Amino acid sequence: MRSIHPWPELDFYRLKPTLESMHLWTQIVGKIRLRQMPWINHSWHVTLYVSPTGLSTGSIPYDRGIFQIDIDIIRNRLTIHTSEAEDATVELYSRSVASFYEELMTRFRQLNIPIDIYQKPNEMAVTTPFSEDYNQRDYDPGQMLKYWQALIRVHVVFTRFRAGFNGKVSPVHFFWGGFDLALTRFSGRKAPLHPGGVPNIPDEVMQEAYSHEVSSCGFWPGSDAVPYPMFYSYCYPVAGGFDKQPVEPQEAVYNYELGEFILPYKVVQQSPDPDALLLSFLQSTFEAAVVAGHWPRDMECDLTRFQRAD
Repeated sequence: MRSIHPWPELDFYRLKPTLESMHLWTQIVGKIRLRQMPWINHSWHVTLYVSPTGLSTGSIPYDRGIFQIDIDIIRNRLTIHTSEAEDATVELYSRSVASFYEELMTRFRQLNIPIDIYQKPNEMAVTTPFSEDYNQRDYDPGQMLKYWQALIRVHVVFTRFRAGFNGKVSPVHFFWGGFDLALTRFSGRKAPLHPGGVPNIPDEVMQEAYSHEVSSCGFWPGSDAVPYPMFYSYCYPVAGGFDKQPVEPQEAVYNYELGEFILPYKVVQQSPDPDALLLSFLQSTFEAAVVAGHWPRDMECDLTRFQRAD
């Protein structure tokens, strides 16, 4: 089914200043969820979710009920909602991380919700504690809106892809550490101990995250080394011959430095049928992991028999 909504054009260099700010802000929000939630396997308790207005933590428990943090990209504000019918808001604009952090903590104090987080960012080169990061950060609402609109399109396709698997599969969720929207399928078999070594994240966290064999795909905005938004797909452990498997579309390549298949977002965005093209990438790279890793072949399901005939 072809999407009736256009996929927005994304330019890494125009996005970069705004996404750098949002990356740090979501680190703060994500760490609040991390601190308040009970541990769920593979760190699924720390993630954010694409919402109809931006990004959301979903419900978080506290001593008087639950609260939720919504980053509203449409209205450029963050709102804390509580089950006691109390709300608090922080506006999103160009400012320092310290300013954002202090205002957010003030709002929680006003709601009488005690919050204490580890203040250094994870999986980032930046290690300055949030309350000490006084560098002015840019925030362009228009650029953030375009990126969020892309997240919506990707979320829809990832959700369709997720449904075609009978085995253990993650939610479609946003990891604030790597700043990527991701989805993971599991073979059901245990994996070798992960070596760790990810910047500013404990090895034991990575080892628990990759305790079992996975095929994982995602959407990432890029970096200075790879300056364009992209889709990726990898498997752990890396199966022999994975990099040599045929994948679609033809623009998809195996990046040996990253250790994964990648497909530039632009290729999908400019396709006559972006949804179908992205699905072909997701399905073919998963098939590459299945073949190279000798996964069980009875874990996919045919959803067409559940579709209503209109």
